[in-house]
Amino acid sequence: MSEAKEKKWYVVRAVSGQENKVKDYIEKEVAHLKMEDYLEQVLVPTEKVIQVRNGKKVNKERVYFPGYIMVQANLEGEMSHVIKSINGVIGFLGETKGGDPVPLRKSEVNRMLGKVDELAVKTENVAIPFTIGETIKVIDGPFNGFNGTVEKINEEKRKLEVMVKIFGRKTPLELSYMQVEKV
Repeated sequence: MSEAKEKKWYVVRAVSGQENKVKDYIEKEVAHLKMEDYLEQVLVPTEKVIQVRNGKKVNKERVYFPGYIMVQANLEGEMSHVIKSINGVIGFLGETKGGDPVPLRKSEVNRMLGKVDELAVKTENVAIPFTIGETIKVIDGPFNGFNGTVEKINEEKRKLEVMVKIFGRKTPLELSYMQVEKV
């Protein structure tokens, strides 16, 4: 490999949530411009998480560094402009105004890539401890001691909508998992 084509790792900042789309755009644009010699690979560091939903295990890939994409490339000539001009790319991490993007140090690359391997499977047990219709007891907050029925479960926020009978009337409350217990 000639010195001119040595490829280093850079971190590209991208619009969060569009990392895989941006990765595709970069690869397509580089191929379209016949500049594949300058690009080794584009990586979106992800981790596999196993979520438990309704008693079933679901494997999901989650972006490990939202908004960041790793690019192994030689940024000589037009390459850095090509990458920067791609839809969804904000710029390079560590780039100085008007200066060149700063490549990652070997140790950082190894750490990031190692992290990806190490995280290959991490079980995230988002077993929802409650079911709709279940009776619970409020153990925290102003309604401490009241019993209620679980109406809705918001997994992301880890909150429950609970119907509690207060003075003979049903009242909906939003409570976190920590504020209630099974009866």
